[in-house]
Amino acid sequence: MTTSADADEAVLIQRIAQQDQVALSILYDRYARLVYAIAYKTLGKVEESEEVVLDVFSQVWRTAHRYDAKRARVDTWLFMMTRSRVLDRLRSLRRAGKVNPISVDAGQIQIDAADVDPIEEVLISERRTTVLAALSQIPAEQRLVIELAFYQGLSHSEIAAQTGLSLGTVKTRIRLGLTKLRVALGAWE
Repeated sequence: MTTSADADEAVLIQRIAQQDQVALSILYDRYARLVYAIAYKTLGKVEESEEVVLDVFSQVWRTAHRYDAKRARVDTWLFMMTRSRVLDRLRSLRRAGKVNPISVDAGQIQIDAADVDPIEEVLISERRTTVLAALSQIPAEQRLVIELAFYQGLSHSEIAAQTGLSLGTVKTRIRLGLTKLRVALGAWE
């Protein structure tokens, strides 16, 4: 089911694909704080998190023509880009020996609300609540590997090493957990 907000954001992406800087600015204003909050919660560094925001919106500018509204909502597309850029940064920092593992509790991701539109703040809060509620519905062993992958940025083999599980078990638990999350989140849409 597509909402008018989803349709509006898809139109923004179409405009960005046509190199409309105003549309990119509107999308940036809507999502930059949330992208930053996600990056900061995982990376724990202001400079690295700001770089992730720039990388994500640069990628939006370059790849907007490839966005397919049938495959994902705009926010989902942005969050997957964010996750990918955060993982790239984590791997780079780990190679350079500049990162300490950060304990992540998904429920504690906060956004600096200094300049946030109250309606946007409510929507973000509702999304966070929805995702946390969906996460609470999946089995603990699946939730653990999903949180390690998405919030700590660990690869499947790193999760296997950290948990003592086989690589196949880790992959299966992530796949099953994501399928259950998709079903749970679909019930709220």
